[in-house]
Amino acid sequence: MPRRQTVAERHAAAEKDLLLDRIADQSEWSQFLVEQAVCAVGSANDTFSANTMRDLLPELGHGFLGAAINALRQGGVIEHTGTYVPSTSPATHGHPIAVWRLSVRGLLIAEQRRSRPGRTEAAA
Repeated sequence: MPRRQTVAERHAAAEKDLLLDRIADQSEWSQFLVEQAVCAVGSANDTFSANTMRDLLPELGHGFLGAAINALRQGGVIEHTGTYVPSTSPATHGHPIAVWRLSVRGLLIAEQRRSRPGRTEAAA
C-alpha cells in the first residue's frame, strides 16, 4: 500500500501543479521573445546561462525562463556545455545552473534569422 502524503506534501504538489499551469498559460509572444533572445545571445557569445537571459529579458513569470530553455534544449537548438555557474537570482541562493551554447541547429536558425530579406542592420 502506498504511503499517504502529508498535508504539506499535498499542498506542495498543488502549488507545483498551479505553477506548471501558469507556465503553460504564458503567451506565444513570451516564448518567441525568449527564443529570439537565446538565438541573439548564442550568436554573440560562445556560451550563456539563465543569468545572462534574466539580465536581458523582462520578467516573464516565475519558472518560464527555465521551461523555455528546457524546450530549446529538447528541440536541439541549444546544448549543455557540461559546466555550471552560480545562479544570480536571489531566490535560488546561488545554486549551480547550466551553461549553454547554440547547437549546430541553433546556429543555423540564428543565421537564417539574420539573413532574412528586408531586415535592416538596426533590426539585427
